[in-house]
Amino acid sequence: MAMEPKHLQLDAVIGFEGTVQNGLIFHPDGQHLIYPLGSTVVIRDLSTSHSQRFLHGHVDKVSTVTLSPCGRYLASGQVTHMGFTAPILVWDFETGAILHKLELHKVLVQALAFSCEDDQGRIFLASIGGQDDCNLVIWNAIDGSPICGSPAANDLTYFVKFLNNDPYSLVTGGSYNLRVWSLHLQERKIRPTDCNTGQLRRVFTCCTIDDDDETMYTGTATGDVLQIGLARCLMRNVGPKTRFSKAVTSILQTPSGHLIVGAGDGGLAVVDKSHLAICREEKVQGKVTSLTLGNEGHDMFVGTASANIYYVPVATFAPELRNTCHYSSVSDVCFPSGYSELFATCGGSDIRVWNSRNCVELLRIQVPNVEVHCVAFTMDGTQILSGWSDGKVRAFGPQSGKLLFVINDAHVGGCTAIACMHDPSQKRIITGGSDGQVRVWQITKQSQTMVASLKDHSGAINCIRVRGNDCECVTASNDGSCIIYNLQVYKRSASLQASTFFKGVMYHPDESQIVTCGTDRKVTYWCHYSRVQQ
Repeated sequence: MAMEPKHLQLDAVIGFEGTVQNGLIFHPDGQHLIYPLGSTVVIRDLSTSHSQRFLHGHVDKVSTVTLSPCGRYLASGQVTHMGFTAPILVWDFETGAILHKLELHKVLVQALAFSCEDDQGRIFLASIGGQDDCNLVIWNAIDGSPICGSPAANDLTYFVKFLNNDPYSLVTGGSYNLRVWSLHLQERKIRPTDCNTGQLRRVFTCCTIDDDDETMYTGTATGDVLQIGLARCLMRNVGPKTRFSKAVTSILQTPSGHLIVGAGDGGLAVVDKSHLAICREEKVQGKVTSLTLGNEGHDMFVGTASANIYYVPVATFAPELRNTCHYSSVSDVCFPSGYSELFATCGGSDIRVWNSRNCVELLRIQVPNVEVHCVAFTMDGTQILSGWSDGKVRAFGPQSGKLLFVINDAHVGGCTAIACMHDPSQKRIITGGSDGQVRVWQITKQSQTMVASLKDHSGAINCIRVRGNDCECVTASNDGSCIIYNLQVYKRSASLQASTFFKGVMYHPDESQIVTCGTDRKVTYWCHYSRVQQ
């Protein structure tokens, strides 16, 4: 009788998509953070439970997300393949249900914005397409019907924002274009007015609007802020005198009447909006991509492209790191033997050790200018072993992060896989490299000596697993083979072949089978027979 497949439920994630512009949103209830993560929208509870909800509906990466002023509706757009429409999903925040699926833009939804309610209780949603579309579309967010549309500009448009008190007026900005639009609902048309910036030509990246809808402040790619009067669409001022480095990437206003500006170099500044002068500056790690206020303007969260979330009390303006993760691909994950309270990951140039219960980072080990490919704990848990792109094997203390030893020139072109013997008394490790070689090393406090070098693979080694009796190991490689090695005589005893790049391999718990996975999207079980005796 066939068994029913089990439906796995995602419990929690450690991650933040910091590259999405304005992707971090602080809900008006002061208890939830909203942000996209791949094709999922995450709603994180900031209470003591730190629980997470996940909105699933997109089939590709979420490119933009926005929340209605009342906090009831959430909208997200995605990127898709060339020639296909990129859908916009409108969600009910409380239930997580998809209310509408809106499809008019091609390839990419660049930006979204909700309006406030009009006198008849209607809420509008404005959407901007990417470089393959470049259209501005106004939707009825209540019933999901399109109202009208227009080409946004002659060049790329990066943001759209409704005025705070007028649901029929909105602004857009982008590459050398800044426009104020008027929505004529009866005629089902939208008409633009270009803002006059004199001889200044700027690429506009973000904007914020005064509570009374009289003045707009826009950030630019050249690092300055422009003050625009919305009544006549005229520029009033430009500043500060010393421009922000690497562009103004995010901007908002506080109830106290100041601007908070985020820059591409990680700069975070309080700016006086009357004179556009910098009052105070702080620094965070990574390009600032999101600024979001909550709790009546007293609390602020900052999101950066280095996948960090900072909490900043507006009164003290002292950034405090609240959430962090790898900002490049994660190459490897491992748990210590027989212990599940923590685990280690590697990606980019750093190794991180995490508490698995509360998802808090406990230790970060960084080696600049090189990339880490693999990580493993020794069986006694006293060392973290890692393989790096410079061909070296580095061992670190799991509590202090102190460098314990280095094996220089372990592999030509980089060490890509690493494994330890189950018996700690043997003090041996096995490494694999992009050169296709598998090597066995004897590790002592004084020296690290190569015991054997096995040269049967012709492609990079992606994974190594050691059998429970330490008498054999199996390796997975890009050459389409998994090879079983006898570790008593250091010779090949068997080989598994398939038309794939093998990415992972492991022994079944009873060691009667070997399980592999690869680029053919298959998980394969192989019958295992070994002449190596127990």
